[in-house]
Amino acid sequence: MSIRRQSSSRALLLVAVVAGALAVGGCSSSSDKAATSTTAGPATTSAAATSTGPAAAAAVTVEVKDMKFSPADITVKAGDTVTWKFDDRAPHAVQGIGDTAIGINSPIIHKGEYSHTFTTPGTYRYLCPLHPDMKGTVTVQ
Repeated sequence: MSIRRQSSSRALLLVAVVAGALAVGGCSSSSDKAATSTTAGPATTSAAATSTGPAAAAAVTVEVKDMKFSPADITVKAGDTVTWKFDDRAPHAVQGIGDTAIGINSPIIHKGEYSHTFTTPGTYRYLCPLHPDMKGTVTVQ
């Protein structure tokens, strides 16, 4: 193999390794795994299960409509999932404010849902980055 071909092969290998590391590492700037997020399509329904053990995690919905979050301020228990349901004339997003809410970061959505599971007690403030007057707070107990 010629020197030129070896250099090209090494450069390609380096690019592949760096791309793989970025894909595995993600874009998170925090090593704290306090919460998880998902984006989903249309809402689905499920039957509630009856249990005699510990309480199951709850699902709470915040409507994103008429240029506001409704309800804007909610209280949930650790382990609960909050789903923002988007259905408005304008697109919106949910973005956490401050270090404690850094993991809350939805894509811009016109119609659909974004969910975030809160696992650590605290106060999580958020807003719509496209419409900063739209604000809300999730208090996790």
